[in-house]
Amino acid sequence: MSPHFFYKLRLIRASFHNALNLLSKLTLRRLWNACLIYSSYYLSARTGRAMHRGMPLSLSVEPTTACNLRCPECPSGLRSFTRPTGNIALDLYEHVLAQLAPDLIFLTLYFQGEPYIHPHFLEMVRLAASKGLYTISSTNAHFLTEENARATVESGLDRLVVSLDGLSQETYESYRREGNLEEVLSGLRRLLKWKKRLKSRKPHVVLQFLVFRPNEHEIPALRKLARELGVDELQLKTAQIYEYENGHPLIPTNLRYSRYKPAGNGCWVLKKPIKNRCLRMWQGAVLTWDGRVLPCCFDKDARHQLGQIPLRSFREIWKGENYDAFRQKLLRAREGIDICRNCTE
Repeated sequence: MSPHFFYKLRLIRASFHNALNLLSKLTLRRLWNACLIYSSYYLSARTGRAMHRGMPLSLSVEPTTACNLRCPECPSGLRSFTRPTGNIALDLYEHVLAQLAPDLIFLTLYFQGEPYIHPHFLEMVRLAASKGLYTISSTNAHFLTEENARATVESGLDRLVVSLDGLSQETYESYRREGNLEEVLSGLRRLLKWKKRLKSRKPHVVLQFLVFRPNEHEIPALRKLARELGVDELQLKTAQIYEYENGHPLIPTNLRYSRYKPAGNGCWVLKKPIKNRCLRMWQGAVLTWDGRVLPCCFDKDARHQLGQIPLRSFREIWKGENYDAFRQKLLRAREGIDICRNCTE
């Protein structure tokens, strides 16, 4: 049998063990909370009236806004935030976890910035893991030293997305500006080495490739590299482009890998229509480093702040008038919300 067959088999096994790991996080309380969330969402979508029960199933926490790279479609890379920047305080993080952990299933330690820049990032992972949460993060892999690679495996992190957006230095840095491809590959190899050495199935390592016009020709070679490295999953991801309406040099020529399509008049539009519904507003939220609660990860500059911790508890914010009004506006006229106009949800 071919090496490709055995690699496919290994991917299936990795997905199976990842699913078992996720199932191990479920409690009766979390399952009941999920029933409340989904039932209230579908009822709201059907009636057009926002009603909400339950607490978040998922939360994205921003460890830091700092990043070592200068990616052109990212506020961290562009250094273009109008909101304050910094690192989350551990006491704020612990305060939020204490409120949400009993009902929460997924905790994503990533929003803007590079998580490993936070000096206590892996301590944050360990704390969430100790509460039985399925922990996820994303990295550009420039900080996966021997020490960090081993500590990552030992931290209990369940899933780590490693961004690799080019197979030559030229294509890689066309988007990941000021990045070093060899550092990324070396860091990834260290992580996979420590997984094997420590006989750990975690973290589930996802090699993520943002498909742009400069790198789309490398996809066949990328599949081969993923097989050689032995990652648990390869993810080809479409990229969000801020100013796509008149076309953009980063939009792939193969529209299979694009969120956008030509409109026939020289303009570009989203492939998927914007419907007046969004599960994200019912099942999850984003917490910035300074405690601002946001509706979703598309609100990168915190324009739609729905409350701030510790000025109010998370429950008060989640059940409050601002959140209800935002959900209701979404059900009536989602296209009128700026952060929704470039969303594929």
